[in-house]
Parts: sequence; structure tokens; C-alpha cells
Amino acid sequence: MSSARIAFIVNPSSANGSTGKAWGRIRERARERLGPFEYHLTEAPGDAIRLAREAVRGGVEILVCVGGDGTLNEMVNGIMGAGGGQGVRLGAIPRGTGCDFSRSAAIPTDLDGALELLAQGDARSLDVGRFTFHDHQGGTSERYFLNILSFGLGGEVVERVNRTTKFFGGFLSFIWATLISIVLYEKKRIRILVDEDFDREVLCWNVAVANGRYHGGGMHVAPDARLDDGLFQVTIVGDLSLPGVFRRLPYLYNGRIYEIPEVTALAGRRIEAASDREVLLDVDGEQPGRLPLTVKVVPRALRFIRPGP
Repeated sequence: MSSARIAFIVNPSSANGSTGKAWGRIRERARERLGPFEYHLTEAPGDAIRLAREAVRGGVEILVCVGGDGTLNEMVNGIMGAGGGQGVRLGAIPRGTGCDFSRSAAIPTDLDGALELLAQGDARSLDVGRFTFHDHQGGTSERYFLNILSFGLGGEVVERVNRTTKFFGGFLSFIWATLISIVLYEKKRIRILVDEDFDREVLCWNVAVANGRYHGGGMHVAPDARLDDGLFQVTIVGDLSLPGVFRRLPYLYNGRIYEIPEVTALAGRRIEAASDREVLLDVDGEQPGRLPLTVKVVPRALRFIRPGP
């Protein structure tokens, strides 16, 4: 580990700005445990994509994300865009609103635990999702995700979270945005295709295409998902009534979501979705655009420093 070239990409605005305030302490503790490394601070959205791409092309062997799910998503896009999915090891010191990928991958959220994991340096190959979608500029874009892509209510929630202060932290920020969005949201009719097995138009609240198990600040939306099995778990929250949504809301957090009769659980490698209504996306905690959408799994495309099974 000590001989590897390491670079940290730091989002000082993550965790409602507390990462920037804590970075001096994090940097010193990291140097004590890992030895010398270079670091780069992001200043605007998209910076982590560019910095990760430049790091891979410059020969960095270990890239460490200091930020939340959005920063990690940008770094994954930079690595994959540089063709370096297997040429670099990616790690994380979780510092964000949701940190849902850390839950899915069992990354310690305390600094000492995260640094100890990085010091061990054991990387495991993970699947990555590649998707095309309708972006905010009106064109078609292609991006990658590591944890969960969802559309419907999830897109509305993350847009609301990202335009508020996040002062109360991940869980409360997401649950407050979720409660407001549930009241204001209108279910959408969406045509969904999963491989050759499922082709149906459904009236639904939300659809999650899951590589990891958690999103939305701890919602256990895909209990059967695995990060390295070559499959997405697809969770469709169907035509629940508004009282039914509130009554079943605890099931989103306790891993019992599949017990809801209106929830459909599927698995597949390719998913397509379209609607004649505006349906927003939530991609690792960011809101990049809307349907129509095509998602494909890229098996074992990225090496991530994480605990064993």
C-alpha cells in the first residue's frame, strides 16, 4: 500500500459543508495511516469527473473519494470514461447526506475504520450500471452509476433534497423530502421492459434499478441486490393508495418491502423505461434528467476497496 500512488478527491461542500471544515484533520490522519498522497478539492459540479479522469490517465493507482454518493458517482464516471475501471482501485471516506453506497458495500462511516480499510487495500470487482437518458439540455446522454438508479418519486425526492439545506443530516433530510413529495406527487404510467421476461405498462410511484441495496438516506429498497452478481434487482412500487403509501412507509427501511402486495420484484441485465409524462431520475443521489431510459449492467467493471462478503 505504501508504494502505491494515491490521490484523494475531496468535495468540501459535502455533508452540508462540514467536510471542508474537517479536511485538515482528515488529511493529517490519512497521512499518518497511509503515507504520502496527493489531493484535489472540487469547486463545482462535474469537477470530480474531470479530476478522476485526469488521475487515471496520469497513472494514479488508488483513488479515494472524500464526499457523498454524488461525488462518488462523478468519480465512477471519470474512471469509466477514462477506460480505467480495472486499472485503478477506488476507495471512500464517506462524507455525505445519504452515503447509501457505503451501506450497500459495508464501508465504515467512521474515519478510523475507513482509513484502516484503505490501508489494507483489498479491492473487489463490482458491477457498474451504464445508462442512456434524456438530459436537462434536451439531448441524449450516457452515464454510469454504482449503487442505484430510480425514477418516479425518487427523482422528485432527490431534487427536493438537493435544493434544501440538508442541515439536519441524511436521514431526516431524505425522510422530510419524501413525506412532502408523497403528498404532492402524482403516480405515473410507465412502460417497463426487463430483459425478455417483463414488458408491461404500469401505474406506479417509483421504480428502482438496483446494484446496491440502499438509497434515499437508508431506504432498503432492494434487499436481494448484490454488487457483483451481474444482475440488477428491479423494484416497482405500484398502484398503492396515498394512505397505503404512508402505512407501508416503514417497509422501505426495515427490509420488508417485498412483502407489500403492490410491489413487484424482478432481476435483469437490461432495463428500458418510457412514459408520456415527465418522470425524473435519481442516480446515486443526483438528478441528471428524465425518461426515456435504457440501462445495462457492465459486469465486474470497477475495483473497489471494500470488506469481503
